[in-house]
Amino acid sequence: MTTADILPRLQSAGLIAGEVRVAPLTGGVSSDIVLIESESAPIVVKTALEKLRVKDDWFADVSRNRVEQDFFDYAAPIIPAHVPRILGRGDGWFAMEYLGEIPNWKAKLITGEADESTARLAGHVLGRLHAASWLDDAARARFNTLPNFHALRIEPYLLKTAERVPEVASILRAEATRLAETQLALVHGDYSPKNLLVSPQRLIVLDAECAWFGDPAFDTAFMLTHLHLKALLHPHASALVPAFWSAYSHACGHDHKERTVKLLLCLLLARVHGNSPVEYLSEVQKAQVTRFVLAHLPHPPSLAALTASWT
Repeated sequence: MTTADILPRLQSAGLIAGEVRVAPLTGGVSSDIVLIESESAPIVVKTALEKLRVKDDWFADVSRNRVEQDFFDYAAPIIPAHVPRILGRGDGWFAMEYLGEIPNWKAKLITGEADESTARLAGHVLGRLHAASWLDDAARARFNTLPNFHALRIEPYLLKTAERVPEVASILRAEATRLAETQLALVHGDYSPKNLLVSPQRLIVLDAECAWFGDPAFDTAFMLTHLHLKALLHPHASALVPAFWSAYSHACGHDHKERTVKLLLCLLLARVHGNSPVEYLSEVQKAQVTRFVLAHLPHPPSLAALTASWT
């Protein structure tokens, strides 16, 4: 469905009126995201793509758009100040409030800004979500979305990397199997700096297409992967790791640090060899990441030791 197809529905719902201006927004490879301005308040419309915008062929069911809507509905009572308001919805699309020109955390990290208070808030918000959904049967039923999570995370990250890095293929495949079989809490699935809008007043969580009731260690490992990779660009960013983890642990109240570290190593390798490699590392840095993971993945260290060795 195109934006032009959606406009009449937005008009019928009273979300747009009069002359309409549509402008594409950046922010991902899996959806078309547009800002729609009219005589009514500006809104953002997100429509899922069947084929993601990456180098490798990567297809995913557009029903993930409904999964994202469900995530925001579930999370709103838990972290109301940290998720956008859904204003309208349909098959494969939804409209949400426009939050203004708030930068994402990735943009700040790339420039070398390493604010520990942001890391602590990111950890606190995620920890609250995991704690509230821990062993929640309603969330388990609502987010029984393993096929979606497999297509968007397990296959392109762990299994594709296993094909390309045979030295640790057995470990990656075993971790993929364990991950798929773990059901503990609601997982965002893409909890990374690019999906957190940050300002002195707010932190907003976006892009929950991968949401799944599974292993919360995936979320913590996913975020820590990005923080460690940013530390390759700006070594002082390594201080964000303990800040994030301390706040997360306090808010969550459940210990899964060991699983987090193993997944962190797997995901570091995946961000070099999987279907979604990071764009800001040099070939030398990518080789350094590979050597580091191959040396540590067979016997993962503690998180503190891993970060110390990394920097």
